Amino acid sequence: MKTTSSPCFFGFLINKTAKQWRDENKDLKGNIRDYASLNELLVLSNMESYNAIMIEKGISQANRMIELRKLARTQLIALEKLNDTSIKSLE
Repeated sequence: MKTTSSPCFFGFLINKTAKQWRDENKDLKGNIRDYASLNELLVLSNMESYNAIMIEKGISQANRMIELRKLARTQLIALEKLNDTSIKSLE
């Protein structure tokens, strides 16, 4: 069964492939994760865990990608709203 790598998952978060990101950021050293926000890293970790669960359940790669895109979008939106609310409460 084919698995999906973290750079691919990260592409869901930034809407580009790892190669596109590297081409656009040639001056940056290191891995794409080195420049991710805390929220992006949290969602990425959740995606990796959820992907492993879906693999164990025998869900096809195509269906996993659909579910992981939904998960990424939903979690990033929720975290952004939470951050906005938290910041406003501190002001």
